Amino acid sequence: MDSVIPYVLSFSFTILVACIMCFLASALVLYLNMRRINLAMRHPYLDKFRWEQLPATVKLTITLDYFLRLSFPRSKWWIFGQANRMLAHVEPTEISMRLRWPVVGFWGGVFLGIIAMLVLWLALLITG
Repeated sequence: MDSVIPYVLSFSFTILVACIMCFLASALVLYLNMRRINLAMRHPYLDKFRWEQLPATVKLTITLDYFLRLSFPRSKWWIFGQANRMLAHVEPTEISMRLRWPVVGFWGGVFLGIIAMLVLWLALLITG
């Protein structure tokens, strides 16, 4: 086990840094293209409120709904199903890759980065 831990540490740290870079690049492109993404996806919350009026937590929730609809379009379980019901009018295959990759890269980087961070902490605790 002692011979594997250095490899796990270096690999999980590398994945964590890659996720951070992916997150930052996707966040920048997402910020610059948010109007086009909102027009393509048409979230129901945006029928009642303008994007600029919403707090940051609701904006992140809307982009999470976009991610869940694009990544898990057939799921009916838990928040995946809720996002699919709210965005049932959106066909994920019809959304262009130019609008899709920033959303998937943003949230994919976050979730994969959390897993990489947990593995890194676990490896550090084992060696400690």
